[in-house]
Amino acid sequence: MESSAPFIEQALALAAQALQRSSPNPRVGCVITTPEGRVLGRGSTQQAGGAHAEIMALRDAAAAGLDVRGATAYVTLEPCAHQGRTGPCCDALVAAGIARVVASVQDPNPLVAGQGFARLRAAGVTVEVGPGAAAARELNLGFFSRMVRKTPWVRLKVAASLDGTTALANGASQWITSGAARADGHAWRARSCAVLTGIGTVLADQPRLDVRDVPTPRQPQVVVVDSQLQTPQDASLFIADRECTIYAAATFDTSMQTRKQALEARGATVVHLPNAQGQVDLPALLRDLAQRGVNELHVEAGHRLNGALLSAGLVDEWLVYLAPKLLGPGRGMAQWGPLETLAQGQELEFRSVDRVGPDLRALARVRGRDDF
Repeated sequence: MESSAPFIEQALALAAQALQRSSPNPRVGCVITTPEGRVLGRGSTQQAGGAHAEIMALRDAAAAGLDVRGATAYVTLEPCAHQGRTGPCCDALVAAGIARVVASVQDPNPLVAGQGFARLRAAGVTVEVGPGAAAARELNLGFFSRMVRKTPWVRLKVAASLDGTTALANGASQWITSGAARADGHAWRARSCAVLTGIGTVLADQPRLDVRDVPTPRQPQVVVVDSQLQTPQDASLFIADRECTIYAAATFDTSMQTRKQALEARGATVVHLPNAQGQVDLPALLRDLAQRGVNELHVEAGHRLNGALLSAGLVDEWLVYLAPKLLGPGRGMAQWGPLETLAQGQELEFRSVDRVGPDLRALARVRGRDDF
């Protein structure tokens, strides 16, 4: 029997093709082979409501007139066992006559969570689990986070000078990093389910927060932390056919109700979510976004909201672009502290450090954050 490794690698590459399109579904790849290792079909997850990876691989084989009875399916996540917008993939594999399934990792979705494997085994299909598990989980860390922690994976993006300035004291910040860094940042936006910002950024910069610099099959929704509902009705972030959720905290008196209705007329969903201090309850916001299907939350905000997220322990990793320039005093990456001891600092571990045009891109994860 052939080695699993090369086919799982192919399946992982197919899963990566779904990086920007499958949300809120996980990114999954599937390769179907004969017992001798001849590839019969390949597939990856389509946009939500479309076919899953296993179905695409079965269709690929059928389109080529190839018989998959007795074949092996290599898939990066447990085949689903529930009826959602599509039917159960485990049943489709059984109906097609697949004899063996090699899967990277069990699906954390409580609606699946081993049931797909159980149904396959009950139908006489040989099931093996484990090859490529770490890579498959990393590719779907947001999905695992939503299913296990009930909150999205929070990635906070900042662009700064080498001395850590994200804006001058007068607020000027466009542009500190290069066009190449901005395009790369758009690629990270594209893979997220939602982009979050604060009302300060909305009022100061009139951002669109959409994906423009790279091709994408879908736009992430936009989320605004806006305690007083100050978002202008003509804000640039209102884009046709894109979801917009605004979280407010102030008492909903007559004036607030009027503003709420005006924003809802622009297509926004307004959620009243105050904490005891009269500000937006950020932990509750993350839980609410998870219930709305957000796997990866991409934060592009100012130093105040960044600091609030950091202080509350809600940031999972930092995506930092550093320009080869010094700007002196100004606004930093996050407004928090001051700390009294070094031990109070946030421990991170670098996942990667790369050149992007003239700039540096560092991806740093909060130590132990992915242990769930």
